[in-house]
Order: sequence, then C-alpha cells, then structure tokens
Amino acid sequence: MVGGSNPTTAGSDERVNDDPYADVCIGDPARVALQERLAGLRVEHRDLDVAIERIENAADADELTVRRMKRRKLLLKDQIARLLRELDPDVPA
Repeated sequence: MVGGSNPTTAGSDERVNDDPYADVCIGDPARVALQERLAGLRVEHRDLDVAIERIENAADADELTVRRMKRRKLLLKDQIARLLRELDPDVPA
C-alpha cells in the first residue's frame, strides 16, 4: 500500500465507502426471502413446462407422469399467485 494508509478506514472506526448506494436498504429480510422463493418457484414452473412438452412429444409418453407434472405445475402456479398477493396486496384506498 502507498503511504501505509488503509483506504477503508478513516480514523479508528469510521469506514470510507465510495459506493453512493452503500446506505440504501434493499428491503425487509422477510420480503427479500419471499422474492427469492418466488424466483425459485418461477424457475421450477418454467422447467416443468419444458419437461412436460418434451415428454408429450416423445413416442413413449407416460400419461400418468405427464398428469402428475401438470398437477405440480398448477400447484406451483397457485403458490406463485399467493406469493405475489403477499408481496403486493390489494389494499382498498
């Protein structure tokens, strides 16, 4: 280091940060957790959609497996809708 100074500290306990967004709170941890869960459910829903299409186009498609996958996809859709309502509830004015 040049001059032996530490750029992350000024004085003993004060941190210097060049990031203009350093003090911006990203949100309530519970809300962030819901958003992460929502993203995971959306990925799983999309993956199931691709898998269902692939199985249905196969010559030896197992109807029971397809039905189970479609049922799981609908369950995911319901969970996604519930989380969306939880994140952004309709509050009457």
